[in-house]
Amino acid sequence: MQEKLTEIRKKLSLSQEELASRLGVSFATVNRWENGKTAIRKSAKEKIDKLYDEVLHIDETVDTDMSSQRSKRGVTRSQVLSTQSMEQMLWSAACSIRGAKDAPKFKDYILPLLFIKRLSDVFDDEVKRVADGVGSKETALELIRKDKALVRFYIPPSAKWSVVSGEENFKWPKAKRPNSLGEQLTLTMRDIVKANPNHSLSGVIDIVDYNASLQGEREISDAALRGVIDAFSNPRYRLGLRDVEPDFLGRAYEYLLRKFAEDSGQSAGEFFTPREVGFVMAKILRPQGGETAYDFACGSFGLLVKLQLVLKENDPLNKKPLKLYGQELGRENFALGCMNKVLHDIEGDIQRGDSMENPKFKTKSGRLKTYDIVIANPMWNQPFDTKIYENDPWERFENYGGFTSGKGDWAWVQVAAASLNSKGRAAIVLDTGAVTRGSGSKHDDKEKLIRKWFVEQDLIEGVILFPENLFYNTTAAGIIVFLNKQKSADKKGKIILLNASQEFYKGRPKNHISDESIEKITQAFIAGKDQEKFVKVITIKDAEKNDYNLSPSRYISLSDVETYREIPDILTELKTLHSQSNRLDKEMNKIISMIELK
Repeated sequence: MQEKLTEIRKKLSLSQEELASRLGVSFATVNRWENGKTAIRKSAKEKIDKLYDEVLHIDETVDTDMSSQRSKRGVTRSQVLSTQSMEQMLWSAACSIRGAKDAPKFKDYILPLLFIKRLSDVFDDEVKRVADGVGSKETALELIRKDKALVRFYIPPSAKWSVVSGEENFKWPKAKRPNSLGEQLTLTMRDIVKANPNHSLSGVIDIVDYNASLQGEREISDAALRGVIDAFSNPRYRLGLRDVEPDFLGRAYEYLLRKFAEDSGQSAGEFFTPREVGFVMAKILRPQGGETAYDFACGSFGLLVKLQLVLKENDPLNKKPLKLYGQELGRENFALGCMNKVLHDIEGDIQRGDSMENPKFKTKSGRLKTYDIVIANPMWNQPFDTKIYENDPWERFENYGGFTSGKGDWAWVQVAAASLNSKGRAAIVLDTGAVTRGSGSKHDDKEKLIRKWFVEQDLIEGVILFPENLFYNTTAAGIIVFLNKQKSADKKGKIILLNASQEFYKGRPKNHISDESIEKITQAFIAGKDQEKFVKVITIKDAEKNDYNLSPSRYISLSDVETYREIPDILTELKTLHSQSNRLDKEMNKIISMIELK
């Protein structure tokens, strides 16, 4: 019966919660059934048998088609851990060490453990995949031990989550046996790094000492660490290949940043790109097999991962993966990027450093490496010393419209353009002011002059305006600026402006964009045709007439069109109304006088 339950969930792409709903029982009951901890009643067995029979009679062709439709982006929406469940798990873990460490430091201890849990669950999935082919788990583990290339990431026996959680005993060598849980966790991180030398995680997950002491007092007690582990070990929170969203680690980090910032009354200072925005960017860029892509502010590698997922969705039979490259300055973000790259088996590289002052990816001759795609969400309105632009050895600014002011929005667009090859295209998230500042002014604003250059060079494919309150650390509406160095003939000399400011549904604390609206936005942009109150295609001449203001709201009005009447008609109507008013006054006075007489 356990096998039947597993087969039903596999065939119908159901989570345990969804299967529980179909059978009219609780999630905990299904979980206990599948783990053999509870006997199944006769009435429940009949329901399971009936559902199993239905599964067996599903035509294979239909099943394949349905699976293809359900499984967008490689995961089924209904299967993945919900945002609310993820946040509950993380906050439960954070509360375990609350008070033992300052809030901003929580993530330094929680995230590596979360990564190990994710890696371990993914490893278990891959062991099962190999075991299905060779007949037994033991044989699969032995094959993987001899050839680690069979899996994305190898988890040595000492580092399995079942060992970390205490569910399984591990016979440590006497000389290496840990004396505390903190010491065991530190060894676990180091063992994983040592077992996977090709994944460049040294200095990423093994820098935290879970056994550290200060003046003879443990920084975090074993009891507090046990609380974190127990929170992650809850069977509701499985983190395998199909259990969570692709950028789960980035979203987890974002939540912890926001939660700790709220708790301390400070601003989180940085944010990740909402998944909806990331998928709009990736779908419009339409990556092709074998192309190269670059994110100069890659954070957790999330935007690059979405490109790979969209490629897989658009071309399931593609055998040429994208080659993805990212650069990130922040230590925590860089670590997350490395982790995500590992988890998604990505071909490419991630480097740490400031991409404005020191871009890492260059050719052998020292020139900037160029790509088919650039995708990025840099910090908005970031101030830079103008000397950086003037003394740039790669001429990224001088050759692409000149030097901007202190704000770096258009400097980042210039970095994107300079990083594209002759057929390249780009998508950059910016503050809305980036496409309006300086327009209408009598003075020559530097940002406007750069916009003018990009428009005149016909490099701007379009601009999308998003709803307000979509990004975590600001209520401001963001925009995406799309570049294309090889526009199709029907789009040359034109700029597509799309106002998606109303395409949202309310959420707490932030708004969201539905999957239907994501498709509506992407398809309308790709079509590049005027749509009332949604899309306006302008010419270079139109942009010039509007002083290079490229805000979609400038050209697309969402209000109902006002109608105007002739003044003589209005005066005639007023005269009629005045006459009616006088007549009603006389009748009212007559009624009042009659009442007074009585």
